[in-house]
Amino acid sequence: MPIKATRQIWHDGALVPWQEATVHVLAHGLHYGSSVFEGIRAYSTPRGSALFRLHDHLRRLYDSARIYRITIPFSRSVLERACCEVVRANDLDSAYVRPIVYRGYGSLNVAPGEDTPIGVSIAAVEWGAYLGAAGLESGVDVGVSSWPRWAPHVLPAGAKAGGQYLSSQLVAMEAKRHGYAEGITLDAAGHLGEGAGENLFLARDGVIHTPPLASSILPGITRDTVITLARDLGYQVLEHALPRDSLYVADEVFLTGTAAEVTPVRSVDGIPVGSGARGPITTVIQRAFFALVRGAAQDRHGWLSFVASEPRQERAVS
Repeated sequence: MPIKATRQIWHDGALVPWQEATVHVLAHGLHYGSSVFEGIRAYSTPRGSALFRLHDHLRRLYDSARIYRITIPFSRSVLERACCEVVRANDLDSAYVRPIVYRGYGSLNVAPGEDTPIGVSIAAVEWGAYLGAAGLESGVDVGVSSWPRWAPHVLPAGAKAGGQYLSSQLVAMEAKRHGYAEGITLDAAGHLGEGAGENLFLARDGVIHTPPLASSILPGITRDTVITLARDLGYQVLEHALPRDSLYVADEVFLTGTAAEVTPVRSVDGIPVGSGARGPITTVIQRAFFALVRGAAQDRHGWLSFVASEPRQERAVS
C-alpha cells in the first residue's frame, strides 16, 4: 500500500513541505546504500500522542552510524525534539516515524570522501499493521526462506543500515511469491535467524525461546520490549541457537518489530503452529504490549515520550 503523503518533513534541520524533501540523484546513499535509519511508532494515548522508546531508537541510530563511520551532524537531543516536532506538525495521533541519515552528493567512490555531506531527514506518516490488521488476531502464514542471513563477520547485523535491507527484500519478495506473509531466515550456521523485518519468538511447554544476537539478527527494540514484558509476567525467556525444526514443533510462534508489533504466526511452510491460531502466551504478551504503548498500563520503564512534552535530557552516546 502506498504511503499517504503528510504535510511536512524535518529535513536537515527544518520542517519543509513534503514535496521539497529531496535528495540528489548522485547521492552516495542512493548508489551504495550508505544510510542508517530507524522506525519509531507514535501511539495515541489518553495523555496524547507518545513515541515508544524514542531514546532507545535514536541510540541505535547513532550506534549504526558509528559502525559505518557516519558522523551525524545533529545531537541526539535535537533529533529527539525533531521526532516530536514532525508528529505535531502533521497533526498525527498515531504515526510511523522514519529518521534516516545518509551520505549525500559528493563522490561516486565506494569509499566516500571525508567531505561527503551527511543528510538527515525525519518523516511521520500514517501506517497501520505491517503484516495486516487481521494478522494481529488470527496470525499469519510464513515460510523458511532460501536466502540465509549473512555471517557475522560479513556485515554488522547490529547496524540498521539501508544497504543491508537488500537481503530483506529478497526474503520478503520470495515469501510473497510463495503466498506467505513473511519469510524466516536461517543464519550462516543453519540456525533460525529472523524475518525480513522482524525478530522471531517460539513458545513450547510454557517457555519462550528466541535466537541470540550471535545469529546475525538485528537487536530489535520491540524484541527487547517483549523479553522484558515476558519476564515481568513470570515467563522464562531463553536466548539461544534454535534449529529449523523447532518451528514445526513449537506450541506458538510470533514475530516482533516496530512495524509488525507483536504478530502471531499460524503456520510455517504450510504446517499449522499449535492449533493454527494465536496461542495463549502470544495473547498475553500482545495484550500487555498494546496496553503499554497505548497508555492503558503503567509505563514502569519510562518508554513513552509524549510529543507535547519536551523530551528528557540527552544521555551520553555509547
